[in-house]
Amino acid sequence: MTAAPDVPAAVPNHVGIIMDGNGRWAGQRGLARTEGHKRGEAALFDTVEGALAAGLQWLTVYAFSTENWRRPAPEVRFIMWFNRDLLVRRADELNERGVRVRFIGRRTAPIPKSLLKIMDDAEQLTAENRRLTLQIAFNYGGQAELGDAAGRLARDVASGRLAPEDVDESSLAQRLYAPDAPDVDLMVRSSGERRLSNFLLWQAAYAELVFDEVLWPDFRRDHLFAAIHEFNRRTRRFGAV
Repeated sequence: MTAAPDVPAAVPNHVGIIMDGNGRWAGQRGLARTEGHKRGEAALFDTVEGALAAGLQWLTVYAFSTENWRRPAPEVRFIMWFNRDLLVRRADELNERGVRVRFIGRRTAPIPKSLLKIMDDAEQLTAENRRLTLQIAFNYGGQAELGDAAGRLARDVASGRLAPEDVDESSLAQRLYAPDAPDVDLMVRSSGERRLSNFLLWQAAYAELVFDEVLWPDFRRDHLFAAIHEFNRRTRRFGAV
């Protein structure tokens, strides 16, 4: 048996995780897809505990994309209400651990207003925490984020708040959903798929990519630690030699 990876001595500043494979996990066991989403909760919170143990500062997880609305309506409804209940159950626990919870994505219909309220409440409850920032990408798409940022940029130029000659990469980055968040150093995807799926396209421009074969409900802190160890073995050049 392979020994579990030790807690990494050095960690990247910001890790992004594409939590993929809930449906396949359930399908392999003859269960409804929703059962995979339920089991994914344990994976998420064990991973958060691992992030805390390792001293990670920023963790962003892909919970629901702008494209996921195309899924069957019963599954979408389940995800909406499951996330509402999850926040009700877990917000105090995250707060006690010093986790700041933030949501990135479009906060518009068809997200239920009751869920939006609970999202706001979780953010307000944990706003002063700095041990770990857990960003949950919900109703999120990287292309949508860039389009929304470009729209804000255009409106600021049209209103005179920003001069046209000041439009550059920095001014666009300042209009992203979470402009204070550092760029992603390490991007991890479960389930063996090898693509970014429209996740943090701007922020992950120079991220190291690690693809794990494990399906998300079976993902645990040891998988996070293994990905960080792999990150620490790589040399990052950022276009230099």
